[in-house]
Amino acid sequence: MNEEKNIQNLPENERVKKRYGLFTATTMVVGIVIGSGIFFKSDNILVATGGSVLLGVILFCFAAIAIIFGSLSIAELASRTSKPGGLMNYADAFLSPAAGSAYGWFQTFVYMPTITCVLAWVSGIYTCQLFGIEPALETAIGIGTCWMLFFFAMNIISASASGWFQNAATVIKIIPLIIIGFAGISSGSFAQTFQPVSTASASSWLLAIPAVAFSFDGWIIATSIAHEVRDSRKNLPRALIISPLIILVLYILYFVGICALIGPDQVITMGDAHLAYAANLIFSPVGEKVIGVIIVISVVGGLNGLTMGMSQMPYSLAIRNMIPFSKHLSKTSEKSHFPIHSVIASIVITMLWMVVHYLTQKFTVLYNSDVSEIAIVVSYLLYLPLYWKVFQLGRDKIIGPFRGIVCPIFAAVGSVIIFCGGLQSALFIYYMIFCMIFLYFGWRYYKKVTDRIPQ
Repeated sequence: MNEEKNIQNLPENERVKKRYGLFTATTMVVGIVIGSGIFFKSDNILVATGGSVLLGVILFCFAAIAIIFGSLSIAELASRTSKPGGLMNYADAFLSPAAGSAYGWFQTFVYMPTITCVLAWVSGIYTCQLFGIEPALETAIGIGTCWMLFFFAMNIISASASGWFQNAATVIKIIPLIIIGFAGISSGSFAQTFQPVSTASASSWLLAIPAVAFSFDGWIIATSIAHEVRDSRKNLPRALIISPLIILVLYILYFVGICALIGPDQVITMGDAHLAYAANLIFSPVGEKVIGVIIVISVVGGLNGLTMGMSQMPYSLAIRNMIPFSKHLSKTSEKSHFPIHSVIASIVITMLWMVVHYLTQKFTVLYNSDVSEIAIVVSYLLYLPLYWKVFQLGRDKIIGPFRGIVCPIFAAVGSVIIFCGGLQSALFIYYMIFCMIFLYFGWRYYKKVTDRIPQ
């Protein structure tokens, strides 16, 4: 309540309405993370683990360490600031303003727009499949762009409506996870599920880590709306703790359930088609269409969450004078207190990446990959300095030993291992160089600006 009353006393460039509660913050994390990854990476994980469901479950739990303990660690920083920017804000406040600018540029110009445009493209693909349209690259990108622009427009017209859609989409998308999970577990084949199809070597199952990491990626984006969460010092940390636990339970339930229902060997053999096959077993032939609708809702729900987060990033940089045209981008509308100019800038940035994504796919520049991997590979490295800051707070006894010592250590270990999984990519060095260029630009721009807005 006090936060709401104080809005009118804030400068114009910080006057953003507290519009989201704990439920929306939680569903935003769950909604972004649970997209198409769990549905279409299960077969990849089983191939890498030699069909071992148990090893796959262990990898899910292991990857979740990076999120659960990372969330607990980031929550400590989130509870100590309520300024806009999420990860960038924490780097600004707890590392240095120059680091905050570098993180902000990376997230604004690389990380968030690349995964947004890729998820928009995926939304177009599944929309085509649902309506029986040939998912040619141009068609899928065209439809996906329409989805993306629709959600950006929804943010401008009514950010609250975006929050409501996020809540509804998250609830809808967990339905197949729960149904297939329980159907498989109750099928009577649960005991045989954990029998491996073949023996996987240590080097082989390490290849499953990127697939698992992809399924979990995106949780940090929710911190970008921290300044719009009511009572954010309490609600955002709660959301960052509750969400990963919900995701882990749902992922394991689905993974074990689908393997028990049709067998891990069948999942491997059928590939991405295993989901439709399972739907037919449970729902009858119409189940494929039902699942198709749910998948589209699932993917566009994740896209909505990304546009919600992306919309705020130019604004978050602008109020710190860390981006060109800061005076313009930091303005908010008088009625809704929403940064409309920031949304427009976000659309331009994301559309530029959509063009790059189209060209890389059209001419197979990134074989078996896409532009989003550039950011995903590097993002886990950027969490490490923040985990170190939490560790320092714990060492100085400002934070208790569990939150201040145990959590950042486990979070760092999880992040390093997930990052090492990304090293399997032959394009890793190019990803690193590209991301480091934008990090440097952000750092350099801050150093050049002398007329900064007081913090």
